[in-house]
Amino acid sequence: MESRKIIPAVSVAVVRGRTVLLVKRARPPSQGLYAYPGGKVEPGETLAQAAARELEEETGLRAEDYRPLRDIHIDGRAENHAVDYLLTVFGAAHAGGEPVASDDAETAAFYTLTEMAELPLADDVFSVADELLGPAQGAKQ
Repeated sequence: MESRKIIPAVSVAVVRGRTVLLVKRARPPSQGLYAYPGGKVEPGETLAQAAARELEEETGLRAEDYRPLRDIHIDGRAENHAVDYLLTVFGAAHAGGEPVASDDAETAAFYTLTEMAELPLADDVFSVADELLGPAQGAKQ
């Protein structure tokens, strides 16, 4: 089996009340799908610094209380990429402001789980949101 280069990447699920921030991806990977803002880690950045930078670049927002939720291996061959990605998904708390889509985000807004169920989502987006917003967080449905 060939050895493929693995690039570290991050995304961040920002929670505000009973909603989570999603961007509609304007470019590959996952173009046209709703996902968490994120991207590749730059040299010298920690994963959390990269998550904060990508959030600000794509939405203009800041968040706090960054915590890693899960690591997802993304096989780049599915999108004809020469590399694979190790995506670290962070959860974070909204720290003020309204999202404005920029960089490679087509739209940026907060959604409830009910609203998310109607959207074309990238892999694992719903399960992460469910983990953050679901009944386990002590909320009554």
